[in-house]
Amino acid sequence: MSTPSLAPFINKRPWLQRWMKPLSEWYMDNAGYRKLGLRADDLIPEESPEMQLALKRLSPKEAYDRVFRMRRAFQCSLAHQLLPKSEWTKPEQDTPYLSPIIKEIEAERTEREDLESMQITKPKSK
Repeated sequence: MSTPSLAPFINKRPWLQRWMKPLSEWYMDNAGYRKLGLRADDLIPEESPEMQLALKRLSPKEAYDRVFRMRRAFQCSLAHQLLPKSEWTKPEQDTPYLSPIIKEIEAERTEREDLESMQITKPKSK
């Protein structure tokens, strides 16, 4: 699930961050998913085992909200229409809700793999 990212590089350089911020806001506005009422984490593919587990760990309200957003976006897509501007997802509402859970699951998986591959050696007695 983890992909290479330029975000840490950009965040360490304030001048680059100031230059990239308007560009990123423009891109997010033109991506179109907010006009369908979706959030960025709704676009993550569900095929990976980490994503499946993250969906199971969602609170019931968050899971319901996700299904509602997906169904509403699907209906808009079938009708070839966008939501009214009052129902678009606002930038302050577009916060990650699945990404932290996915990172936690990946950390658990790597820790489990490290523990399973650990070799215990008996110290030699003198």
